[in-house]
Amino acid sequence: MEILQKQPSVKGPAQMFTGDVWLDVIARGEEPSRVRVNTVRFAPGARTAWHSHALGQTLHVTDGMGLVQASGGEVLVIRPGDTIYTPPGEWHWHGAAPDHYMIHTAIWEGDDSQWGDLVSDDDYNAR
Repeated sequence: MEILQKQPSVKGPAQMFTGDVWLDVIARGEEPSRVRVNTVRFAPGARTAWHSHALGQTLHVTDGMGLVQASGGEVLVIRPGDTIYTPPGEWHWHGAAPDHYMIHTAIWEGDDSQWGDLVSDDDYNAR
């Protein structure tokens, strides 16, 4: 057993996020584990760029209100208690609603994520 000390929060890089986003690593499994777990805090209007995960991703909203969209799908509202599963390889984005903060726990495996373009204001406001 090992107790891991909390690491400092990290600001989400501008090439992967629009707006103010802060990441806290909860778990970064060592091989053979590939589990990754982060708490992600989005300021109002902040969001990820389009991205996908080779083995999928699960998000669990813990506070605030947010938005998610899969490529080709509609923009959906998410709230505390909602769990969102994105299947392997599906391009998507997620973030806070325009007038609310949003916090979620992100769970995925490995470092095989692909990052694309930032989400435009037109796409973000499409709902």
